Amino acid sequence: MALENKLGIGNDLELAKQEERLTKQRALELFETGLLDTLEPGTFASLAKIHKYLFQDVYDFAGQRRTANISKGNFRFAPAMYLSAALDAIEAMPQGTFDQIVEKYVEMNVAHPFREGNGRSTRIWLDAILKKELGQVVDWSLIDKEDYLLAMERSPVRDTEIKSLIKGALTDSVDDRQVYMKGIDASYRYEGYAIYPLHEQ
Repeated sequence: MALENKLGIGNDLELAKQEERLTKQRALELFETGLLDTLEPGTFASLAKIHKYLFQDVYDFAGQRRTANISKGNFRFAPAMYLSAALDAIEAMPQGTFDQIVEKYVEMNVAHPFREGNGRSTRIWLDAILKKELGQVVDWSLIDKEDYLLAMERSPVRDTEIKSLIKGALTDSVDDRQVYMKGIDASYRYEGYAIYPLHEQ
């Protein structure tokens, strides 16, 4: 049974296809309109705005904190009843160095504040912090899907792997459209969405 959606789609596969198509177009708009550069990097408010913009055509809960507990495999994300406190703590984390920024990103992933679409939104949020603080972004197309997923799975206990992967993929091409679009495609591939490549547009 598909997640309740604005499109009235009841089939998981069809929903995934339409979600990818619509949200990738919104991801491109985020970049091309300059909207990303107007957000305050590192805040939950900025992450919520990114999520709302991406998923506005698909879900009523776009940009809204989840009220249910969620898990992936054997990993349980932050309990809904403690989510507000967790987000306040994450927002207060420093973000002046590369290590601090990735640690903040790892904690936001553990919080997983939305019902769906956390990874895709949070990777854009991470790039916004890196761009502001370090003048760099991640070229996600350089990070292998399996390497990334394993590193993120282990990151709440040991974050050295994800730091190493991200550090090795940093680029100064912060305003390069191709880097951004290839990055969005890679980010979506991590989650199993690979039907509508942006970088071919």
